[in-house]
Amino acid sequence: MSNVGEGFVPLQFTRIPPEESVERSAAFLKLMRTRRTVRAFSTEPVPFEAIANAIATAGAAPSGANQQPWRYVVVQDPDIKRRIRESAEAEERESYAHRMSQEWLDALKPLGTTPNKPHLEDAPLLIVAFELVYGVETLPDGSERRVKHYYPSESMGISVGLLIAALHNAGLATLTHTPSPMRFLNDILGRPKNERPFVILPVGYPAADCTVPVITKKPLDEIMLLV
Repeated sequence: MSNVGEGFVPLQFTRIPPEESVERSAAFLKLMRTRRTVRAFSTEPVPFEAIANAIATAGAAPSGANQQPWRYVVVQDPDIKRRIRESAEAEERESYAHRMSQEWLDALKPLGTTPNKPHLEDAPLLIVAFELVYGVETLPDGSERRVKHYYPSESMGISVGLLIAALHNAGLATLTHTPSPMRFLNDILGRPKNERPFVILPVGYPAADCTVPVITKKPLDEIMLLV
């Protein structure tokens, strides 16, 4: 049944042959299998237009009721990056010492992570993703009304996933960093209370001596079921 009418427009969709569909999917799989989490960054600058395009791609993600509950703050200022690093490391030291279980620490050990996060300063920029837990509408009389958001966390996860893929497609490295708690980011970046920090993404080129841990991904037959 067509919904074309008031509030709707015809879908713009280009159908491609099945053979090309398979080829494209295989090429994208090959590209994404080269994606790795990077913790050692070059300080070399990156093209800002590529960053803007990647965030615009993230903004194309589907979201609950199309409310698009995301805000991406791009941090380039060295002083702000330093403040973020200092605050993140303080939370990480507390987590490693008192918050994390031994099981959690054991799971992280093969990855070589520590409370020290030099990448938060070394990377030429940080993308800090905020989840808009609810919206704020300014009424004609100047007062504000809270607007409920539907599935904001699920929507954010989809959007950040597209962002990571877009950054890798642009030849840039990143990692997902989630110190807990992260409310210090609201203070440092001046974000309102309806925005909840979701993830920090340092972005740049890998350092010349960058190494990554030896890991494997689950095979397809472990993650896909056909019924």
